[in-house]
Amino acid sequence: MKTISLKYITAGLFMLTSLSACKKIIDVDPISNVGVDKFYTNYEETRTALTGSYFGMQKPLEYEWMLTELRSDNSKQGVPNSTSSINVEFNELDMFTLNTAHDKVYQYWLSTYKNIRSINYVLRSLGAKFEDGKITIGEGKAKMTAQQKNQLAGEALFLRAYHYFNLVRLYGGVFMITEPVDPEQSKKIQRNTLQECYVLIKADLLAAKDLLPATPYQNASNPDLGRATSWAAKALLAKVYLTTNEKSSALPLLDEVISNSGHGLLPSYADVFSINNEMNKEIIFAVRFKAGGFGLGSLMANNFAPTSSGSSIINGDGSGYNYPTNDLDATYKTPVLGTDQRKGVTMAKYNSKLYVRKFLSQVLVKFDAENDFPVIRFSDVLLMKAEALGFNGVDGTSVNLINQVRERAGAGNYASGDFNAGFYKYPSDPAVPAAITNDAGFISALLNERRLEMAFENQRYFDLVRSGQAVAIIKNHFAIEFDSHYKAYRPAFTLSELQSNVTANRLLLPIPQRELDTNDQLSIPQNPGY
Repeated sequence: MKTISLKYITAGLFMLTSLSACKKIIDVDPISNVGVDKFYTNYEETRTALTGSYFGMQKPLEYEWMLTELRSDNSKQGVPNSTSSINVEFNELDMFTLNTAHDKVYQYWLSTYKNIRSINYVLRSLGAKFEDGKITIGEGKAKMTAQQKNQLAGEALFLRAYHYFNLVRLYGGVFMITEPVDPEQSKKIQRNTLQECYVLIKADLLAAKDLLPATPYQNASNPDLGRATSWAAKALLAKVYLTTNEKSSALPLLDEVISNSGHGLLPSYADVFSINNEMNKEIIFAVRFKAGGFGLGSLMANNFAPTSSGSSIINGDGSGYNYPTNDLDATYKTPVLGTDQRKGVTMAKYNSKLYVRKFLSQVLVKFDAENDFPVIRFSDVLLMKAEALGFNGVDGTSVNLINQVRERAGAGNYASGDFNAGFYKYPSDPAVPAAITNDAGFISALLNERRLEMAFENQRYFDLVRSGQAVAIIKNHFAIEFDSHYKAYRPAFTLSELQSNVTANRLLLPIPQRELDTNDQLSIPQNPGY
């Protein structure tokens, strides 16, 4: 049962605006808008507009898995020798052969900037500005109480930071747009450096965490569940700090969330993703979806269900996208204690083929599922703290944080004879072969745990890049899957040819060519390797 009004507010907003919305968006220029003199004038108008920005987070998720999971060792294109246009596009992402005109790379960029534009209208109406590396809140033209303004500004800043953080991790330095601009202005805006973008992201989140109320989860009212909170801002800011290698700045934020937020692990991993238990205490922030014919339902349930399964898996059949790798399947399997309990929630088999079931729920209409998409979970926070601490001993805090997550997934205590066991809490005795005894072992264990815990939540690729191990692990993934999958791409295709596609430069996506062509008054640099 839904306990959150945000879904219903958003559905109502969609019903009111859907007829005219298509006339207000200029697709050719994603970082501009013709109505730059537009302001919201009061609390209700501004809050309604901000609710529309929550709805605007859904569209980029249609493409995000393609740019993250499909480019990691979690997922692969289901039919490597298919010549259909969509499968060719998937292959180009999967095999790191895409060019600057790739449509899905552009669509993600476009839909993200469209929502940033909407958020910037809200922030301007509230008097929020980015100046000299920080956020200031001025008078603004929207009249409301100070408490209302702080709440709305904090939420909007969080949403903008979320979008820019995703953009810079995928494209590097991007166009840093912080207020509405007209089409002619937009052609004079140069691409910002990665460092400049991170100054904005941090400023947005530093302001958001202070503007938003730090209400513990158990005290939050139902209408507020689903909206950004101070805890969400702190957790996201901590991940930003980990990404920019500022671990000491991440630690106090993570400690605050762990100790004071009221969020925590659920006893059952399956309950975290239950359609009847959305926005539970483990979910710190999620992109919300609403079934019922409003145009706000999730595509993931049908997209990730197996092809030609009819209605045996989901009404309307599945598309077979985001195909799990054999390696991920094998990583969940354990020789002594059985299979990691997360596996059955994460994936399943149909006619001997794997598919993603983490976001599966029954739908009345195809592509109209109710499942929310988690952005930050409490288990992520625990593992981020382990990462921020680094290896601090075989029985140190960081190893014990990993063990908390493993234990919830069903891991038992290590027994002295289980030297081949793959699923247990890491032992505290350094003499036991399975113990974590050095930095390399710790990083490997941490990456493995994050992979199993958050598979298909669009985290794995970012984790690999952040750890500096993306190129090596993706090349190894190609080696593992080559004979059973990639070899069928074309006759005489070789593993070395496939692996040669993966370079440090190619970890970033290209800036979409349409964006460079639209901004024709400046020479805008493309990412190296494209």
